[in-house]
Amino acid sequence: MRDVIANTGTTEDYFARGREIAKKIDRGEALEPEFTLTFEDPGDMFAVMSPARLELFRAAKAAPSSITAIAQRLHRDRSTVKKDVDILVAAGLLHIEEVPLPGHGRQKFVRATADRIQLQAVVG
Repeated sequence: MRDVIANTGTTEDYFARGREIAKKIDRGEALEPEFTLTFEDPGDMFAVMSPARLELFRAAKAAPSSITAIAQRLHRDRSTVKKDVDILVAAGLLHIEEVPLPGHGRQKFVRATADRIQLQAVVG
């Protein structure tokens, strides 16, 4: 797994980071795998990274399992957990994997895509 950096920045910051990566490629430097989520507004970052969603991320990282099982462990409503899973999947922080069940059928397991999330926000 890897670390995810969730930060705040402007569109220019985003493209500047891309130009730096392109320069490293042009120089033939090896790139370290990285995953960065950039939000223009700290409020948007904190909306995605709410305390309940961070708890959900930790639960999926500690013991990948079904949405129902995670909801039961967290003592939360399954439909609310499903909505939060969808948001974290869209952000790239969780992954849903279909796992065959013994005998018949399949079950969807929720897994974290990272070991840690580093939150970096500038409010000003």
